[in-house]
Amino acid sequence: MGDQEDPTDSKSTKGPLLTGPPFYLEEFETSYRYIIDDYEITPREIAIFMPCAVRKPYSKSPSHQLIRSLISQILDPSRYHIVIFGTCGIVPAELEEMYPYAHYNYMLGRCRDPQVLGDFLRIETERVAGYLDKTRHVYRYRIGYCIGLFREALIQGSQRAGVPIDIILPTRDLINKIIEEGDCIFEEGSLSMEEYLGEFCDSLIAFRNSLPEPGKE
Repeated sequence: MGDQEDPTDSKSTKGPLLTGPPFYLEEFETSYRYIIDDYEITPREIAIFMPCAVRKPYSKSPSHQLIRSLISQILDPSRYHIVIFGTCGIVPAELEEMYPYAHYNYMLGRCRDPQVLGDFLRIETERVAGYLDKTRHVYRYRIGYCIGLFREALIQGSQRAGVPIDIILPTRDLINKIIEEGDCIFEEGSLSMEEYLGEFCDSLIAFRNSLPEPGKE
């Protein structure tokens, strides 16, 4: 990145609160380019892709704490790497406090502007594809836990990069069931719903049990 300031420098982790759609902002493109061009990602057997959260840093979000707790009870932490994606772009979880990832306030679910929604899907698809291409040989398996446009961006980014997502949850059948019941504020509900978490837990256990033991491949 030439003579640009390293976004991970302690001085660059502090900045003003950003509002409006973050995917349009130069700050997020600059940090995305740092992750793609310069940041070294430690290889892990499994990557788990989770949507960003309204509360920052993401790990302090009640939904993230619930989901991460479930993951840690099933998989050994040495085997997986959490990657956050969504309106923030795409960022390894260990960089969640790097500016601007902990310094914006935006909820895509409240947006009704088709132009903005379309722009998000286009931009995020490109960023997901870039990350998947960069990490093509970093992970052996990839799991996505997401709904809505975030899910579409992950699927389309995977197709564009030619890097498969091995498991995407919740399943389409369960999402359709939640939509049909129509009891949620958002059409597809929330990832912290009991129905989604139950399926996620069962699927993670089945996935774990299908893996060869470390050192016995």
